[in-house]
Amino acid sequence: MKQVINRFTALDTFRGATIALMIIVNTPGTWSYVYAPLRHAQWHGCTLTDLVFPFFLFIIGVAMRFSFDKYDICKYGPLFNKIIFRTITIFIIGLLLNAFPFIRQDWDWSSFRILGVLQRIALAYFLASFIILRSDVKKLVKISFILLIGYWILLMSYGWLSGQDPYALKTNLVLVIDRYILGGNHLYGGTGIQFDPEGLLSTIPSAVTIIIGFLVGTMIKTTDDHEDNSQRMAVLGSLLIIIGWLWGFVFPINKQLWTSSYVLYTAGIGITILAGMIWLIDVKKVNWWTKPFVIFGSNAIFVYALSSVWAKILLKIRFELDGEITTGYSYLYKTIFLPLAGNINGSLFFALFHMFVFLLLLTWMYRKNIFIKI
Repeated sequence: MKQVINRFTALDTFRGATIALMIIVNTPGTWSYVYAPLRHAQWHGCTLTDLVFPFFLFIIGVAMRFSFDKYDICKYGPLFNKIIFRTITIFIIGLLLNAFPFIRQDWDWSSFRILGVLQRIALAYFLASFIILRSDVKKLVKISFILLIGYWILLMSYGWLSGQDPYALKTNLVLVIDRYILGGNHLYGGTGIQFDPEGLLSTIPSAVTIIIGFLVGTMIKTTDDHEDNSQRMAVLGSLLIIIGWLWGFVFPINKQLWTSSYVLYTAGIGITILAGMIWLIDVKKVNWWTKPFVIFGSNAIFVYALSSVWAKILLKIRFELDGEITTGYSYLYKTIFLPLAGNINGSLFFALFHMFVFLLLLTWMYRKNIFIKI
């Protein structure tokens, strides 16, 4: 059965569901009580939370196939200018989020973190775009294969030369390069040492995640039979999951290193989910449940930035609770959600509450046709 679909609600739904999950995992009432799937893997491994970032990059790649088509995928001119503008803008927004609040007494440029989530998106988007504009589909597959194998060889070779575990937190090449180029004080410190999960070298395989999304977008864009195509996508996704899982035995699945096995494993899951959504939502028209997610996805970068700023504001506000000074973040959790549902469920409800509040704001923006695009 051939069916022409001009606008894919499935893609918008997938994007919005990813953003909604991002808010939930980033905003627990307390990090002391979080359900295991809503935590990142401590190092090797992959939880539900570890799917959020690669899903977002994968979705960027799929959407690129449709947005680039408006420019006939030209190598120069308006499209190239757009890529440069988006790269710089997203990177700067990431820096501003790291710097917020901008005026404070304990400010220290010597320990300012340079990289971050939006910076990773900007750099991976630029690298993937550069490759896409100069390659056809077959070349994109070859380049992706070379980059993933090459990244593995680089990390493994450093391990051989150094005589250390190439995939350990303290002895990997990603850390060495970031320390050399950026300096250890400018890296993320939340892992117990100064190590950045959005490192420079690991941006290369993250760009492949976007390229895989672009290739899947090409499958969607160039087919007339979306029911058949969703089945082929499901097969492709399943194969990538298996390949990534098997590769993980020698090159561990690891988000913070963005290992090649992690790229294939998470992309495979993303392709499979998107295939199921296309079949259910756009082919079978079971779309009554999609509106909240479409709304979430309509201002994705904006709500990510807003949620980050709001969390920092809550952490800066001070209240007195039981004779002690606590943050606004902790005060809200302890006075409302902890008595309501206990430690772990209260922490989850705190996150769900924030997701619902952001949904209300985004719904108002959606109805007013306010879309903040970059």
